[in-house]
Amino acid sequence: MAIEVFNRYESKYLLTDEQYERFYRDLLKYMELDAYNKKHEFYSISNLYFDTPQDSLIRASLSKPKYKEKLRLRAYGVPEENAKVYLEIKKKVFGLVNKRRTALMLDEAYEFVRTGQAPELADYMNKQVVDEIEYFLRLYNLEPKVYLAYERKALFDKNSRDLRITFDTNIRSRRYDLKLEQGDYGEPLVEDGRWLMEVKAEKTVPFWLSQLLSEHGLYRVGFSKYGNEFKRLVRTTNLNYQGERILVPGTDFDPDMKPNQTIIERESVVYA
Repeated sequence: MAIEVFNRYESKYLLTDEQYERFYRDLLKYMELDAYNKKHEFYSISNLYFDTPQDSLIRASLSKPKYKEKLRLRAYGVPEENAKVYLEIKKKVFGLVNKRRTALMLDEAYEFVRTGQAPELADYMNKQVVDEIEYFLRLYNLEPKVYLAYERKALFDKNSRDLRITFDTNIRSRRYDLKLEQGDYGEPLVEDGRWLMEVKAEKTVPFWLSQLLSEHGLYRVGFSKYGNEFKRLVRTTNLNYQGERILVPGTDFDPDMKPNQTIIERESVVYA
């Protein structure tokens, strides 16, 4: 059945080329490449993120609430028009990341989000996840907002699949041509020579990894690809949100707000 469910804690680190080379070399003592990366140096991931016209989901997320959620459409590489893709709900509750996704055909996924009506069930779908997404779409009026793509290298612990580490590079985005099949071009989101490393563990990380991170002087950062893309948008454009709004403490991402405050409009769901 076409479903993947993840419950894990995620920690993120930004590395230079030199830090990546040294840390990756040491990781191979404990971890091995996933099946695809054993044959290919990287695999390409492309994502289409959905949000409300008022950018409610990402603005709420940047206010650092205890609970946040997002919806995205994911493909591996540039999909053909009749390709299978994955529609995903990603939630974070008190630091625990829950991701639920189901396979759909590309046109089914677009139409599902556009209309809010679930497609006719097929054997490659999961009814429970489809139902959850349909409910999510009743809460929010969503539209495609941003395309994000990157190259990834992934490793698993040799002794347990509970630990996974990924390295993403060439992270790029665009707010035009918002179709996955349009191609994987976009503007760089991070400078050249930087890598985003994500440590994904169902439980605590093993002692050897904590020791290795300390030896290499690597420290956690707060980095959301969609969040950082939106911050850049705020810095470079004059966004004007209409409608009822409330003040939510917790972040200074908006340069026009007072310190430790931001604005979230009141829509179907309000985060406070």
